[in-house]
Parts: sequence; C-alpha cells; structure tokens
Amino acid sequence: MSTLHRRAALALLAAASVCTAPTAWGQDKVLRFGVGLYQPDKEKNDATYRPLAQHLAKQLGREVKLYTVDSWEGLAKSLAAGETDIALMGPWGYVLANHVAGAQAVATILYDNKPEYHAIMVTHPGSGIRSVADLKGKTFAFGDKGSTSGYLIPYHHFQKQGLEPETFLGKVLHTKHQAIELQVTRRELDAGADYNRNRDAMIAEGLIKASDSVVFWTSDPLPNDAVAVRAELARDAAFVAQLRAALASVGPALKANPALLPPRYSGFVPKDNAFYKPIRDAGLATGKLNTR
Repeated sequence: MSTLHRRAALALLAAASVCTAPTAWGQDKVLRFGVGLYQPDKEKNDATYRPLAQHLAKQLGREVKLYTVDSWEGLAKSLAAGETDIALMGPWGYVLANHVAGAQAVATILYDNKPEYHAIMVTHPGSGIRSVADLKGKTFAFGDKGSTSGYLIPYHHFQKQGLEPETFLGKVLHTKHQAIELQVTRRELDAGADYNRNRDAMIAEGLIKASDSVVFWTSDPLPNDAVAVRAELARDAAFVAQLRAALASVGPALKANPALLPPRYSGFVPKDNAFYKPIRDAGLATGKLNTR
C-alpha cells in the first residue's frame, strides 16, 4: 500500500469516528453487536452467532441486536464510528479501531481452549511451491486489507524477507478467506493467505479436502479475535465488568448449549489492549499503522 493510500485508509477511519456521533449509552438500551464474516455468507453467519447474541442479551439484561459486517475493515470503521457497541472482530481490525477511535478489547475468544491462532499460506499439491521464495511470478490472494491473517501478517512476512508482494508476485488478488481456500483447491490460484481456524472449519464441514491443499508457511502464535467495545462504553467500568462476566459464562454454558459458538471454539477469556501488541507492532513495522 502506498503512503497516499495508507493515509487515505486511516483518514476514512478517522472520518468515521467523527462523522457519526455515537448514541449515548444512557439513551439507547439496545446493544449493537457487530460480527465479522466468519461463514461463507451473511445469512449463515447471522444464524451461527445469533445464539451467542441471545445469551449475552440474557446475561446483560438488555436487547442485543446482531448483525454481520462483511469485511474486517468495514467492522473496524463501524466500531470507530460508534455505529457498533460491541464487536467480535479480527485482531488487525481491532488494532485499527483502537488506534483511531479508542475502542478497547475486553476479551479474546478461545479456540481449542487457546487464546491464540496462526496465519498460514496455502497452495495446491501440484504447484511446486514449498516456501515464499517459490512464489515469484505466481498468482497469490490476500484477504481484505482489514484482515490479520489474510493480509497484515503475511504481508509483514514478505517484507521481512525483503520482498514486495506487488512486484515479486505475478498477480495479487484480495478476496475472502473461504474463497481463497476454494480457489486454491480448484487450482484457480497458485497460493493464498488464510488462518488455521478457517481451514480446519472448512475441512470439517466438507467444503474442501485436506489433501487438496498444502500449508507451506505458518506464522508465530497470534492473539485470537477480540471482543471490543467502542470508546464510550470502554469508560464504563461497571458495564465492562458485566460484559466480561457474560462472556466468561459462555464456556460453561456450551456444555448445555453447544450452538453458542461454532465447533472447537470453547469460550472467552478476559484480555485487554496489551494482548494485541504483536499485531500493533506488525502494523507499525509495515507502515500500515502510522505513528502518532
């Protein structure tokens, strides 16, 4: 991303934070719960996370309105603008919303009881690709530019190898995680960036076969997706404590109601902004996040 484009993207977030005035908490009892697009489409995503929204509503004693935002960048902007009260979002999107508008993480989702996951790069078995160095001149898909594992972390890895993706790769695309996996297995793409949780889920659901793709790069552990609140709510210590308690109750409640979270997700653990420092550091190192 050029300096001009980077500044424009951050300016959009900044504009969103001032152009839409957040509704005062005391005047609006409905909590607007934005969720990133983890499933192949919005309808399935809403159905997947509706039980969680209903559980939180019961625990908090307030109506929780669930909606899906179809890009990580869009969800970050929505939280920054005060259009979203609570968000379940990717780490990079959270860091952007925190950097621009003071959104704060209150918890991290657990996957197989762990608060961390991995970015990966995948290819198909016949590509001959075994490392990033083998990608020269190949077609490669990143996720959208608000994605941690689909964009920021793999982009950072390219840069650490002294490679600029736009010139090193033959063709660069930006698309959704599920599409990347499907297109790689169909050999429509040479390779692409994803995250281990998405690949695991697609294999488990029969959307792709494990044998049709190869993971040739895996990142260091990254903090899992954040539950974040907009800046105004973050200053309400009583609400934050109540929300953390509601989220902590999800893990035990899964035994009676497994539909509260997708398979292999096991609850939430309290975390704050400091947990996302590795993502912030990568944003600064790549120049995707400007210093203040």
